[in-house]
Amino acid sequence: MSELQKSCAKAKLAKLPSEAPLIFEQPAGGSTMHPIGESDNDSSDASSTATAVPSPTRQLFARPNRGSQASTSLTWADFFTQELHLTQTIPSTNLRIAHHIYLIPPSNSGPLFVMHHGAGSSGLSFAVCAEEIRKILPKAGVLSLDARDHGNTEVGRIDSSAGDGDVDINIDLSLETLSRDLEFVIRETQTKMGWETLPDIVLVGHSLGGAVVTDVAKKGDLGHKLLAYAVLDVVEGSAMDALQSMEKYLATRPTRFPSLSSGIEWHTRSRTIRNRTSARVSVPSLLFEKGTPTDLSRPWVWRTNLNDTKPFWENWFIGLSRKFLEARGGKLLILAGTDRLDKDLMIGQMQGKFQLQIFPEAGHFIQEDQPAKTAQVLVDFYKRNDRSALVLPPKVADIQASTAMNKGVGGQQGPIRKP
Repeated sequence: MSELQKSCAKAKLAKLPSEAPLIFEQPAGGSTMHPIGESDNDSSDASSTATAVPSPTRQLFARPNRGSQASTSLTWADFFTQELHLTQTIPSTNLRIAHHIYLIPPSNSGPLFVMHHGAGSSGLSFAVCAEEIRKILPKAGVLSLDARDHGNTEVGRIDSSAGDGDVDINIDLSLETLSRDLEFVIRETQTKMGWETLPDIVLVGHSLGGAVVTDVAKKGDLGHKLLAYAVLDVVEGSAMDALQSMEKYLATRPTRFPSLSSGIEWHTRSRTIRNRTSARVSVPSLLFEKGTPTDLSRPWVWRTNLNDTKPFWENWFIGLSRKFLEARGGKLLILAGTDRLDKDLMIGQMQGKFQLQIFPEAGHFIQEDQPAKTAQVLVDFYKRNDRSALVLPPKVADIQASTAMNKGVGGQQGPIRKP
């Protein structure tokens, strides 16, 4: 990206709403950070600015202290109005999936922002961002799902007699499967909520979710109801490069935690999530307490084993840039750094094929680190693509029909005669 483009991006960022800095406590004995129960494997700069989100009902700006509210969890009900469980049966695979979603229904013909999280995350990754969207655009709705084998979405067998409850079910997290799941959730939500027609939709996907929403947009099954789609911090080139070091990263992070609060604390101190408020609501959905843990002192483990998803990593991202540029609808790419653009996207951006926004203050979890700025950009993006705001000139046929009607009402016109 040229220096001129970088300057333009910084100028746009300066106009966005600012977010309050978050104060992090240093561990006792100095500034060296250690993951819970693990060796010192993090070299992040702990002095970087993080963010918090104001709220009139919650004490979110209280100075964090060990044992205080700083690492206590927040519930989904603090950010969404309802949760839904949508059952899908797939006889060909003998599976029943209970899709779990968080929802704020739109009102007054408002749009529906449909959010898809990244690998290993959950629908609550967009919780704080959803709240910020509603502050800016109160009529908007937000649907944020838990992908299969993530969060509270459960996959089981249709015929329970086919095996006991501990029978292992092969994980299917292919891009094609996740795309079908997303379309099912959207359609089934329409049925469950009794909507006569779908609202105008803006798809938003982070990381893996970005690949899923792009695939859905490219297929075009949502028709004219899909206004636009936004991808957060993933492009094909850098994603494929990052896969080479993914196993090494997974080997360095903690595999279990002594408590839920310690899991929240690790995410904020390692700067995996730089916004403590978002960590307090999203991290609890990533962990669960094992009934018979192998380590009694650390019973909390990850819900999604990312090592098991390795067979699908390349499938998620191959062809992503091409599909992103070719799919119909408005296109937005939000990145945490200018170095993440690959060749195809650099060319597309120079040709004006999509909107590019850079958040240099954020880490990979853009929507969690900078929820207010992300929400502002998403709402502005929707408004630019809102067809209802367009005032089109009348068609020639409509003008002719109107003229003929006026003649009929006023009587047949003939030659003008002098009295």
